Amino acid sequence: QVQLVESGGGSVQPGGSLRLSCAASGTVISIGRMGWYRQAPGKQRELVADMLSTGNTNYLDSVKGRFSISRDNAKNTGYLQMNSLKPDDTAVYYCKLIIESSRLTWNEYWGQGTQVTVSS
Repeated sequence: QVQLVESGGGSVQPGGSLRLSCAASGTVISIGRMGWYRQAPGKQRELVADMLSTGNTNYLDSVKGRFSISRDNAKNTGYLQMNSLKPDDTAVYYCKLIIESSRLTWNEYWGQGTQVTVSS
């Protein structure tokens, strides 16, 4: 079985930075697409950033230039570096990984979510 554990959330002032981590444990042969999502109270979950196994990335317009998605395949870990944080970035952040856990079998896994609060 595969589990994802997120870490790195917290409370920061506007303009601050946080780095979220998403570590996969268990039987991980390879990781495909990785995505970071967020959900603010009363709003739908939205895709913030994603990265294909090729390294190609895609960002929500409102975070372009401020957030950066990356991965360390050797550690089975994905990251979301968030700089110049704004109050509108306040949300629960979730990672999603597409993982090959047995030969040619790919499944989608979600992290437990981590709270990010940006407030003065």
